[in-house]
Amino acid sequence: MDDDLVAKYAAEAKAAMEAEAARRVAESTDPEEEERLRNASLHDLTETEHFVPALLARLGAVRAALDGHGGGIAVSQIEHHEGSLDLVLDLTGACLSCGAAPGTLEGVKGDLEADTEVHRIRFSSALLDTFDDLGREFILAHGKVEFVDIPTDGAAA
Repeated sequence: MDDDLVAKYAAEAKAAMEAEAARRVAESTDPEEEERLRNASLHDLTETEHFVPALLARLGAVRAALDGHGGGIAVSQIEHHEGSLDLVLDLTGACLSCGAAPGTLEGVKGDLEADTEVHRIRFSSALLDTFDDLGREFILAHGKVEFVDIPTDGAAA
């Protein structure tokens, strides 16, 4: 019985958090433009200024955290993999070195990899340099994301 009650409260809390996140994103974005970007093919947008906004439009609750804390994402590398995209991303703005960054990275990865046009999300190892030693150790040990080096010529390491 106790496990059922805990699961029920967890589900209610998750639903409330997702509803609040959706409300916050809706307050700061144009819903029609967000819908257009969500429905646009990422492949068609890779070489345009609409690519990052289209990625952001595909994010769930983590989008509210990014927007609300003055952060964002940047694309470091795009590779095509059997009809889908293999992306290496960076965090931008206030998201750098934030204590919540491990959860933010996991949220971005999970939301974007749920899109059928995305094969894999990894993050630039340069992000690790923005964390202090404890933060770096924590994210490497507990973060469920992969970091890769991006050579200056743009080829994957």
